[in-house]
Amino acid sequence: MGTQPSTTSHSLTDDFLEYRALLFAIAYRMLGTVMDAEDMVQDTFFKWQTVSKTQVRSVKSYLTTIITRLCIDRLRSAQVQREQYIGPWLPEPIVTDLSADPNYRVELTDSLTMAFLVILERLTPVERAVFILREVFDLSYDEIGQVVEKNTANCRQIACRARQHVSKSQSRFPTSPEQHYQLTQQFVKTCRQGDMEGLLRLLAEDIVLWSDGGGQVVAALKPIRGAAKVAGFLRAIHRRQQKLDLHVGLALVQVNGQPGIQFLTDGQVETIAALAITNHKIQSLYLIRNPDKLHVT
Repeated sequence: MGTQPSTTSHSLTDDFLEYRALLFAIAYRMLGTVMDAEDMVQDTFFKWQTVSKTQVRSVKSYLTTIITRLCIDRLRSAQVQREQYIGPWLPEPIVTDLSADPNYRVELTDSLTMAFLVILERLTPVERAVFILREVFDLSYDEIGQVVEKNTANCRQIACRARQHVSKSQSRFPTSPEQHYQLTQQFVKTCRQGDMEGLLRLLAEDIVLWSDGGGQVVAALKPIRGAAKVAGFLRAIHRRQQKLDLHVGLALVQVNGQPGIQFLTDGQVETIAALAITNHKIQSLYLIRNPDKLHVT
């Protein structure tokens, strides 16, 4: 009798660990930051420990429901913080080196690109939850309804509305991984050489540059739009580096499963750049400079 609580606790932990990766995947897509996602996974574990297994029909469904509801609440509370955020807010990148498992990269590429996460920021917390659970994790509308506490028909409407928001912003001319890698390489080469004319040829006319410094480091406080203005902004950065004699290193890395760039000053990661590419041109450039988001694995 005295060993029973230990056995139950161990069984609960095993059940949780089986789905931990899934829970993190949901939370990161919902919240866009690794730290918040880990917090939600931990809070889900604490709640799970208080559950009687006899009341649970499906461990996966139960855990998915807990973490999704926690993330919806966290997003609602985060809205005020993001309204007060200094400059554009960008998701925290997941950065790995180029030798990462190809299967891992493919899994990430489908639904974790920086461009995709930025689009998700336009959805309400419930829209985001319904869209992610349906489009990314393929839950049925009945299952989603139980998670977000809405009827099936309502969930269909929410998913349709969210899908329209997302599809308006997604590229109609997707770029292959090989093309993305080649263009990223070209971007790195032009930056290293200070070849601004070459850089300009890589940019779409209506490119938008987003720079997230979080008020902690120098960054553009508003999105910069248009090829000429973006090239001018990057040219100014290059000239400043030369004037201060800064030793800036550039390295190709994987950013959320796609080729990206890591900028290092004196060996310290200073900026992570992610590129969204359309029709062989850089359509969006995301510069994550907030030190709190520059965790490299």
